[in-house]
Amino acid sequence: MSLDLDTRQRAILQEMGIHVWLPEPPAQAPQVELAPEPPPIPRSVTQAPPVASPAPADATLRPSAVAIESIAVDAINTRATPQKTLQAPASNSPTATPGVLADGIATMDWPTLADTVTTCQACSLCVGRRAPVFGGAAGDAPHQADWLVVGEPPDEFEERVGSPFADQAGELLDNMLKAVGLHRHDAPGATDAASTAQRAYITNVVKCRPAMVRNPTKQELALCENYLRREVALVQPKVILAMGRFAAQTLLHGSLPEGSKLPFGKLRGQIYRYQGIPVIVTYHPTYLLRNPADKARAWADLCLARQAAHPA
Repeated sequence: MSLDLDTRQRAILQEMGIHVWLPEPPAQAPQVELAPEPPPIPRSVTQAPPVASPAPADATLRPSAVAIESIAVDAINTRATPQKTLQAPASNSPTATPGVLADGIATMDWPTLADTVTTCQACSLCVGRRAPVFGGAAGDAPHQADWLVVGEPPDEFEERVGSPFADQAGELLDNMLKAVGLHRHDAPGATDAASTAQRAYITNVVKCRPAMVRNPTKQELALCENYLRREVALVQPKVILAMGRFAAQTLLHGSLPEGSKLPFGKLRGQIYRYQGIPVIVTYHPTYLLRNPADKARAWADLCLARQAAHPA
């Protein structure tokens, strides 16, 4: 017999002290959610057959790592656009030896020396230059003078006009020379042989200003010194005025090898020798334009040079 009691009936029996025991409901099986089935593949689409993995190649057929790297580098070099770089032309000039003239230069006259300087490709200073700056390039007249003034590497204005000591630095140098009774060798009226004692031959320690402006190396200074030594031999000066550090470094390497290590100011006030000729060190006019207070020291150097040129 089964009792189908509702909630009210059960409450009445509970109040009467009668306990009604109900059977436990049967356990329900856990529900399993099924994944939705994939949509059917249309008949017009066919599946490609599976691709089998290739078998490993034989060791003898595998390129080495070196070969692969070489191929990659070649491919990169082939694709890359070549960049144009300024390179110094090949030179047949011998290695420069300070104090020793290169073959052929020792016998050159003024025209030959000027032509050689114009076409010189002995070092990297010629790369990108407009034109060399050479003091003796104007004509074949003898440029003898009692004074020889050696300046620093050419600046832009000197290269443009083709003459050493140009622009404001040149004007200051002209005034300095006038103060001791001198004028440039290429000034008007300076070709008279009787005025040799009043002439000063002007040149630079190197003749070229490269496109990438920089300081010359010791090797480049030594190479260009070949031309300077020939200028000295042709000018036959009684005194040499070295204006600036590079001029002093080139002219003093024989008598003062440690000169490049000394402060420039300590090189002044003494008489050195180059090819047996007295050498006086002083400031470059470009420096004096920036430091006018040192003009008094430069004047003392000029007086010393005048004394060395005419000891009597």
